[in-house]
Amino acid sequence: MKIAILSRNSKLYSTMRLVEAAKARGHQVRVIDPLRCYMNITSHRPSIHYKGETLDDFDAVIPRIGASITFYGTAVLRQFEMMGVYPLNESVAITRARDKLRSAQLLARKGIGLPVTGFAHSPDDINDLLTQVGGAPVVIKLLEGTQGIGVVLAETHKAAESVIQAFMGLKANIMVQEFIGESKGSDLRCLVIGDKVVAAMKRQAREGEFRSNLHRGGSATLVRITPEERSTAVRAARVMGLNVCGVDLLRSNHGPVVMEVNSSPGLEGIENATNKDIANTIIEFIEKNCRPYHTKTRGKG
Repeated sequence: MKIAILSRNSKLYSTMRLVEAAKARGHQVRVIDPLRCYMNITSHRPSIHYKGETLDDFDAVIPRIGASITFYGTAVLRQFEMMGVYPLNESVAITRARDKLRSAQLLARKGIGLPVTGFAHSPDDINDLLTQVGGAPVVIKLLEGTQGIGVVLAETHKAAESVIQAFMGLKANIMVQEFIGESKGSDLRCLVIGDKVVAAMKRQAREGEFRSNLHRGGSATLVRITPEERSTAVRAARVMGLNVCGVDLLRSNHGPVVMEVNSSPGLEGIENATNKDIANTIIEFIEKNCRPYHTKTRGKG
């Protein structure tokens, strides 16, 4: 097969591993910077151009689109879909997962466990909002944040009020969630491919930090997850419509709760923690499922 990987940096660990795995399985693979793609949007012959050449004849595309380029990156991916190229994750599923509020609403509608979450627009409603999520301590999250950036733990009512007012003053969109203290600064990253959790690791925040992201200095270890945690991760991926994703869970007193569904999970931490060849499993998944137009939206998203 001829596989395109949409990535801004061919030297990133995840991108390099996917290239390596695809080549080892006999495929042609090319890394393409989505921001250098430009498109001809027509009814009969949609096309994508890259540094002066036309991109065609690809069988599959693997999107590794960073949060900062979601809008343009998903537009490029949608164009590939319109041309009949099989996307590992569809553009509409990626945009759905990137919006934290929309994700929470979709997961809640399907009865998947979440921390109690509040959302408001007016500063006049802050006190009532904090009461609804169970009062301080609370976690305040920027809807556009990634890798733990824009996530604040407010330990008192006064601090929560000040932080929310500051964000609202900057016209930033935020949501407020109950703090799951019993997780003790750890979470579970479950890597879902298709309808299976193929690997799971426990991420532990460093001393004095509540965010367990590896980018924030957290550590990762192999973990055995429960059948309920496995089922929650698979259901969350299905609700988002993602074939490959990282589902972040917290172990709360009332069972597993979903913190986030990541449509472009990094492979380095989980491959090192679990000693599993995730990149190879992703390429195998594409081989089994890659057929022209074998997508739900066909780029209509």
